[in-house]
Amino acid sequence: MLDKRTLRNIDFLLVFIIFLLLGASLLILSTASINVIKSEPYHYVILQGVWIGSGLVLALFMAIIDYQKWRRLSWWIYAFNLGLLLAVILVGAEAKGATRWIPITSSFAIQPSEFAKVFIIITFADFLARREGKLNRFRDFIPPFLYVAVPMALIFKQPDLGTSLVFAAIFIGMMFIAGANPWKFGGLLLGGALLLGIALWLHFSTNLPGWLKFAQGLPLPLQDYQLKRLVIFMDPMSDTSGEGYHIIQSLWAIGSGGLWGKGYRSGTQGQLNFLPEHHTDFIFSVFGEEFGFIGTVTLLFLFCIFILRVISIAMKSRDLYGMLVASGIASMFTFHILVNVGMTSGIMPVTGIPLPLISYGGSTMWANMIALGLLLSINIRRERLMF
Repeated sequence: MLDKRTLRNIDFLLVFIIFLLLGASLLILSTASINVIKSEPYHYVILQGVWIGSGLVLALFMAIIDYQKWRRLSWWIYAFNLGLLLAVILVGAEAKGATRWIPITSSFAIQPSEFAKVFIIITFADFLARREGKLNRFRDFIPPFLYVAVPMALIFKQPDLGTSLVFAAIFIGMMFIAGANPWKFGGLLLGGALLLGIALWLHFSTNLPGWLKFAQGLPLPLQDYQLKRLVIFMDPMSDTSGEGYHIIQSLWAIGSGGLWGKGYRSGTQGQLNFLPEHHTDFIFSVFGEEFGFIGTVTLLFLFCIFILRVISIAMKSRDLYGMLVASGIASMFTFHILVNVGMTSGIMPVTGIPLPLISYGGSTMWANMIALGLLLSINIRRERLMF
């Protein structure tokens, strides 16, 4: 339980920023989703309020419990995580061509891949903390990679490329904080990125030199639509009615907002449903259209303060495990924000990653609030009690 000594360590600025972002979520959803279900204009706003309210309870629960207790259950949590992801394959419900949800009732389902991100942070932090000072050789990187690769592969199979990439971001961020040799680990990452770039070039190239003809159309372990989404952002006009449509509509929405925006509920791309998924993945586009450059800069400023506070909590943690958990959460949120804003702005691939604390979604909100509760638990216990 908490006492006055630990309560003094609550990061009230972080809590204030969280409530501002949650308020912004309800505000923008009340305009972004009003025409999604015309007979129930506030359907998604009401549900988001339920997810936020219940999520705050989860966050409080996680904050009250000493985060070290989760470390003792690390392998049980890891096994539970794999069990949930396997259950998706066995009994999951399909929607929009993907099997990512486990139905609980006829109208409610959970998305285990969202919770898997938090579970892997909790368990991988323990895995790395036990290897402190033992991440200097190339072969030392293999066990951590395999540890993360198993749940990541199960998510990739759903298929969910976006969440798989979030796992990669968490893995990279936590490995560096755990003390992985920066030159060797960085070199591996650079080499992997180079190989991926070459593989994509060989797959899409139609006019290769003679000595490379054998590699033309190189097969990759991705669906055709996933591959196209990875590269279409470079020329969305090449497929205006297909994969490029989302990006084009998003750019029109954000660009038309100008400096001050068109005004609350005065947008066209979102209000007239031209912009796809505008209450989930592309909610930032609605924000840009209705609140303009000033509004989006304000939102991004709040996110910057939010990430800086998370990093501060990681730096002040009383032990390596707490630092790794906080760093994993920082990596997760940072990647989500950068990729979501990047894909809606047309400078990154469309990967279906929601904007944390803003986009509509029950599983996403609950997972985010659990992560925030963990952060608060780490922060309020940053001073080791001597008695």
